[in-house]
Amino acid sequence: MGHRLSKIYTRTGDAGMTGLGDGSRTGKASARIESIGEIDELNSVLGLLRTCVLPAALDATLLDVQHDLFDLGGELAIPGSTLLDPTGSERLEAAIDALNGELPALKEFILPGGNRAAAVCHLARSVCRRAERSLVRLNATEPLAPAVAAYINRLSDYLFVAARTLARMDGGAEVLWERSRRPGSGR
Repeated sequence: MGHRLSKIYTRTGDAGMTGLGDGSRTGKASARIESIGEIDELNSVLGLLRTCVLPAALDATLLDVQHDLFDLGGELAIPGSTLLDPTGSERLEAAIDALNGELPALKEFILPGGNRAAAVCHLARSVCRRAERSLVRLNATEPLAPAVAAYINRLSDYLFVAARTLARMDGGAEVLWERSRRPGSGR
């Protein structure tokens, strides 16, 4: 592969426009660019999560997800293209089932936390949900491949189950929401 980026700054975006992969230009505040940015941020948070100590299988899944998200970003950058593997949501479902099979039934809501890895995973889940909302807005005006919505929705489910798994590492526990807890109650 040759040099893709020999010059980082071009000055072509200084007036608030940016280029897409098909050569067209669009505003940096467009729904498409917003979605690309949300997917990029999600991929970055997953990179942060992968700097934590993780079980090997979970880390491998997250690496695959990072590649999928890069493909999704490419698909968004080239309107009309299809780069995201349509079987990605099925792979995530299998990963969810594998993790969820080791977890107790969920009887209460969970607060983000437990340990650093679980907290970062919850952050990734919330960024994923924001990216999903952005993609839904984009899809309302510029239809996307159905695999996109399925994948990003399944990814947030995977990240929730992964956070539950990570909270239990090394004898840890999830932080359960207590309905009756009030500030200053001493509980």
